[in-house]
Amino acid sequence: MSKHGTLVSLAVGAALTLAFMGCEKQGSMTGPTPLGLAAGGAAVNANETRIAPPFSASNFTAGVANPYFPLTPGLFLIYRQDTPDGVEIDTVEVTHDTKGILGVTTTVVHDRVYLNGALSEDTFDWYAADNDGNVWYFGEDTRTVGPPVSTTGSWEAGQAGALPGLIMLAHPMVGDVYQQENAPGVVADEARVKGLDETITVPYGTFTGCIKTQEWTPIEPGSRAFKYYASGVGTVLEAENKKGGPVELTAVIRP
Repeated sequence: MSKHGTLVSLAVGAALTLAFMGCEKQGSMTGPTPLGLAAGGAAVNANETRIAPPFSASNFTAGVANPYFPLTPGLFLIYRQDTPDGVEIDTVEVTHDTKGILGVTTTVVHDRVYLNGALSEDTFDWYAADNDGNVWYFGEDTRTVGPPVSTTGSWEAGQAGALPGLIMLAHPMVGDVYQQENAPGVVADEARVKGLDETITVPYGTFTGCIKTQEWTPIEPGSRAFKYYASGVGTVLEAENKKGGPVELTAVIRP
């Protein structure tokens, strides 16, 4: 292992320890205002706009980084959640690995969930930003450690009727509605932009200028979650999750 890899491993270990202990690192980050105004889309109702840009692999040749969903290789985020079964720690690593899907080179993000210190879920997600700055979601290879082991929820765009979804808009506007995941019979997540200038405090610090979204899926009626995204970091808080308390950012390790 390289010296850099050793240092990162030590930092991750220390951050995980702090997350389990519930220790707080106070800080702050002020992000720029959102990227602009959304363009086009068919009206859902007087206050909502369906955003569904056409997918084309040729529109990913020089992807524009989106500050609210950075895909910087080496970025490592750690979250903590109290659940009825105990403490969950979620580690999200933007890897240096890529995967070709539908003619697009996607970035592989490794998401691991630990319940009371033991690995419970192991997932590889695939994302890519287009030339306009929209971040698209191309699927996931997910595995619940179990017992029993399960791969329920796995999907890949271009397979079995699944289509790429949008995980973060380039130019979000309050009322925008968009499909995040679209795999028939597997996932059908959608999101609605609820705010563009939210201030959120989590154990890692206070973030201003956050984008707030509401997310739901018809596959699980009544399931609702609110997520907050900060510039330069990504998700900092997921609130009102049915399975437990809020999912809060506790540590950020940068490359």
